[in-house]
This record gives sequence, C-alpha cells and structure tokens, in this order.
Amino acid sequence: MAKQVVGEGARRRRRPTRGGTVLSEELIVRTALRVLREHGGAGLTARRLGAALGADPSTLYRYFAGMDDLTRAIGDELMGRALADWTATGEWRADLRALGLAIHAAYLAHPQAAVLTASRVSGRPREIAVDETILGILRGAGLPDPVAVGVYHVFIDQSLAFAALDAGALTLAGEARARDEEMWASTYARLPAETHPNIAATAPLLTRRMPLSAYPAALEMLLDHTAAELSRAGKRHVQGS
Repeated sequence: MAKQVVGEGARRRRRPTRGGTVLSEELIVRTALRVLREHGGAGLTARRLGAALGADPSTLYRYFAGMDDLTRAIGDELMGRALADWTATGEWRADLRALGLAIHAAYLAHPQAAVLTASRVSGRPREIAVDETILGILRGAGLPDPVAVGVYHVFIDQSLAFAALDAGALTLAGEARARDEEMWASTYARLPAETHPNIAATAPLLTRRMPLSAYPAALEMLLDHTAAELSRAGKRHVQGS
C-alpha cells in the first residue's frame, strides 16, 4: 500500500533540521533542483537529498510518497515557473507563443530536471493551471472543442519534447556538446557534391542553423496551423448560419 501523505500543515516539522531549517515541500523541491544540477538525474537519491537538507532521508516521506512523487513535484514546479513568467495579452497567437517560449525556457533553466520530468504527467495544481490556460486561449479564440484539444495536445507535447531534446544537449559535458555542434562544419560541410548534392548545396545554412533550437520555428508552424483552423471554423460557422 502506498504511504499516506498528509497535508502540509500537519506534516511540517516542529523542530528545525540539524542545519537549522524547517522543512517544507517547497524547500525540498528547490533543494532537489540543486542536487539535480550538481549530480544529474542518477544522483537524485533520498540519501543525497537528505544530506543536502540536513535531515534524515526518511523525513522526505512525510512530504512525498516516494522519489517518483518528488519527480512529479519537480515537474510541477517548472510548470509553475513558466506560468509565473507569462502575462496574458488577450491576443491568442501572442499569448500561445509567449507561453510556449516560457515553458521551454523554464525547463532549459534546469536541464537535468527537464530530462527527468518532461515526459511525466504530474496532475499537480500548477501543471493543471497551465493546461487550463492553454485550453482557455484556444477555446476563447473560437476553436471548436475537438480542434482545441488537438492543438493543445500538439502544443504541450511539442513544448516538452523540445525542452527534453534541448536540455539533453545542455546536460552533455562541454567538450562533447562542442564536438556535436562542430560536426556540421567538420563533417557535413565537407561531403562532396558528387555523392551528397543536397547536403553540399545547403552546408553553409546547416552549419549556422543546426546547433540552434528548432523550437521557435516549430512553434510558429503550429501557430500558423492554428490560425488556419480558426479560419476554417469561421467559414463553417458562416455557412451554417
């Protein structure tokens, strides 16, 4: 049976840890982000986190049902940071673009955490708030619900997929990442036109572009698709009236 996790007020330590800190769920998540930054996903253990908090590792289970529950909380924290950095304007395209970029940036600010959590569904309040916001923008723009859900699905998966992809590159050692980026100039740009005419023709463009994230361009493609769906929905409404 899963361990029961009680409310924050009931489970708060009455006495500080040996480091003089009173534990809270928020503090544990912030400390877990630091441990991830320093030791990577494999290094996030209850023992190491307890040591960073100055607390017995078993104390963590008063706040989280297990390390997987903590992982979900870390993802929820990143979603919350994205939403906190976003401000609605009332214009659907600008709002979706800004929110997508905010999600991507929040995850890349903590690449080790992004790799660990981008594929997870936390079901926690801040993640739910982001999902409600995206659907509200799409439905408020006038998309029929089936289309809104389809665009939402692509939007959130695209944002998190690129966050995981780009974060994975950032977690590489500097030398390995530099070698990957240099590969476009050292290998691709030197392929002969006789055997690889298309790569040879575009090599200068590939060398400049491929080390960069494709997320902004992919996001604009999705926004163009959404605008086309809105146009089709408007035409159907006119025809049906």
